[in-house]
Amino acid sequence: QVQLVESGGGLVQAGGSLRLSCADSGRTFSSYVIAWFRQAPGKEREFVAAIKGDGGRTYYGDSVKGRFTVSRDNAQNTVYLQMNSLKPEDTAVYHCAASSVEGSRNYRWYSSWGQGTQVTVSS
Repeated sequence: QVQLVESGGGLVQAGGSLRLSCADSGRTFSSYVIAWFRQAPGKEREFVAAIKGDGGRTYYGDSVKGRFTVSRDNAQNTVYLQMNSLKPEDTAVYHCAASSVEGSRNYRWYSSWGQGTQVTVSS
């Protein structure tokens, strides 16, 4: 089991950048696929990005491809989401989540979730 804690959210102007972190204190972190999802008020939860346990493969949602980069440092039990060229439509609460299933973009496959961090992009 993992216990995930997100950080790094905040307020940024359109075109700016933020880096989110997702940290775990457990010893099995590298066994899990870690994904980022986001949810804006009144909208469905949206897949953003995911990274395989060994960091060897990454997946991105169409709306962030080319702007966001997911990476991980298993020595630090941390996954990062580098967000560049931010747009107002990126405004949402961002959650990281863990799964044992590689390649899933469906939030139902993710069993452990962090509390979320707010990202607000002003125009």
